[in-house]
Amino acid sequence: MTAAVFLLSLLGLIALGMPIAFALMFSGVALMLVMGQFDAQIVVQNAISGADNFVLMAVPFFILAGEFMNAGGLSRRIVDMASAFVGHLRGGLGYVAIFAGILLASLSGSAVADTAALAAILVPMMRRAGYDPGRACGLMAASGIIAPVIPPSIGFLIFGVAANVSITRLFLAGIVPGVMMGLVLVVAWWIVARRQQVSVTPRVPWGRRLRLLAQGGWALMLPVIIIGGLRFGIFTPTESAVVAAVYALFVGVVVYRELSARRIYQCLLVTARTTSVVLLLAALAMVASYMITIADISGQVGAWLQTISDRPLVLMTAMMVVVFFAGMVLDFIPIVLIFTPVFMPIVKAADIDPVYFGVVFIMNCSIGLITPPVGVVLNVVSSVGKVSMAEAVRGIAPFLLALLALLALLILFPALVTVPAEWWR
Repeated sequence: MTAAVFLLSLLGLIALGMPIAFALMFSGVALMLVMGQFDAQIVVQNAISGADNFVLMAVPFFILAGEFMNAGGLSRRIVDMASAFVGHLRGGLGYVAIFAGILLASLSGSAVADTAALAAILVPMMRRAGYDPGRACGLMAASGIIAPVIPPSIGFLIFGVAANVSITRLFLAGIVPGVMMGLVLVVAWWIVARRQQVSVTPRVPWGRRLRLLAQGGWALMLPVIIIGGLRFGIFTPTESAVVAAVYALFVGVVVYRELSARRIYQCLLVTARTTSVVLLLAALAMVASYMITIADISGQVGAWLQTISDRPLVLMTAMMVVVFFAGMVLDFIPIVLIFTPVFMPIVKAADIDPVYFGVVFIMNCSIGLITPPVGVVLNVVSSVGKVSMAEAVRGIAPFLLALLALLALLILFPALVTVPAEWWR
């Protein structure tokens, strides 16, 4: 009964056009009313505790780091460097997008920011070279969603807080699966590119390649600093976000000299706006999370899944199918905040590794960013790349199928996540 009340009130409010943050809060209030436990102080206390979390301080700093990277020239130099090494291949600009997407993911952690940067730089180049604009935009979107999986990841931060799972372990466990996302996109693009008649970029001399590598070396040092610092316990994930922001600021101002005072102000303004949305979601979702726990909705869901709870593979598949369909209509962060408190007790009861679940779960949520009809990243790439939403949906199809195949592979063979994760410990 309580599960139905929560679900119907949440979906009903979203259907009416209410912002998801407030829909989450009022669905929690609906549970309070049904259970006869309404108390405005409980709502306020949980909302405050939802935002008052030290780990969540990393969110604005990672967002700020991403803004500094884009405005300070780090993102463009990553693209230039990738183009110098693989741009001369058939379909080379597509490979540039994928490799640049992997590198940007290790710098930013924001799928929207990475996709916007890739699309702004590469889509005009691909259009001039004769590539299908819709397919090019689809590849940009698919490459951009690697960001929430490879550290530093805002998705892992929020999941780690909501699930009480080590964020450092999540960061390190996401490295290999994130690279695997890039590899399956390479295979998918190789198949797609064979059918396109496009001009090929001339091979770049090794002298220029080395110069571009040296220029991009400052950007490449950031993931090394972050992963090394986490691996050897030099700083926490929250502190790594501050390191990333300060490093990106230093490189943009002192080394590349592209960050002016005006641009820094604009970066701070965008960061404040984005952070306010994320933290409001985190705060009001805590009201729903508290009531989910009080109403024992996870226990009710667990009872429904009792018949398959002794088969982790089937259980994981069922949960991931639910998340995939939720991704069609909900944004990334709301999915994490809604389903984490529901699924985690079931995951622990079924003896599934929480870190493994977190990696697969976040990857699935990332795929939701390019799944129509909502597809936030699809909307971004459609706007930046100046193509219709229908063209972007058509263009994303082969890459979406490739990523879903990888997701199925990780569900079938958990060792693909758990074994590499042990390498970093």
